[in-house]
Amino acid sequence: MNRFFAFGERLEGYAVPVLNERAVRAAAGILLMFAMAAFMNAWLLGNFQPTRVFVVAFLIDFTLRIFVNPRYSPTLVLGQWLVRKQQPEWVGAPQKRFAWAIGFVLASVMFYLVVLNQVIGPINIVVCATCITLMFFESAFGICIGCKLYNWFSKDQAQLCPGGVCELAPDPSVQIRLSQGVVLALFFIAVAGVAQMVYQNPSNMHVSSLPQPAAATASADPSAAAAEAERCKVPDFAKAIGHEDMWKLHNKC
Repeated sequence: MNRFFAFGERLEGYAVPVLNERAVRAAAGILLMFAMAAFMNAWLLGNFQPTRVFVVAFLIDFTLRIFVNPRYSPTLVLGQWLVRKQQPEWVGAPQKRFAWAIGFVLASVMFYLVVLNQVIGPINIVVCATCITLMFFESAFGICIGCKLYNWFSKDQAQLCPGGVCELAPDPSVQIRLSQGVVLALFFIAVAGVAQMVYQNPSNMHVSSLPQPAAATASADPSAAAAEAERCKVPDFAKAIGHEDMWKLHNKC
């Protein structure tokens, strides 16, 4: 009988609770898609509303995963349904719980900063980039970085890792050959050349649809203008990281 509050499936022949790695990767991909959309809205358009919505959804999802039962996580429900015709790959649940706890902490930090206090700063970028990196490695490569950290903090080493990486050594026959390395080098050189050409010859983009800066619509009242100028004063951290123009965009200045 399945318990409502539980973590992982208890299956015969497995020494530890397990999760379906295929569903986990699918869920990570779903979250990554929405995380990138929210991040790009904030970074390019200065619109943080999608980020606030995503952070709340992310926090609810991970709260259900860790403190209730992964089977009730909305993204895992969708992920499991999407891979329902694939053969399950059962992996150890304990290390996944540790990895998801890292995600829960990051989501809690973002909830405090972005949702409750509407803080805009470099810490947001660091936390968002960390979350996106973790989800990308999980969904694209099946590499659970948090699971690797699990072995550093737990006396019980991880078991049943995706692809058998806990038990198998890297295949020495899988190496990047000279011809492959040359192709990689030429590819990156070509992309760098194209990027240089594009940035040296920017096209005339129409940006009339973007929201006008608040300073342009500020009241003619001197006190209001002074207050607006103070609000739009670029902080030192933004200048230090070359983020001055983007900070102005984010703050509608």
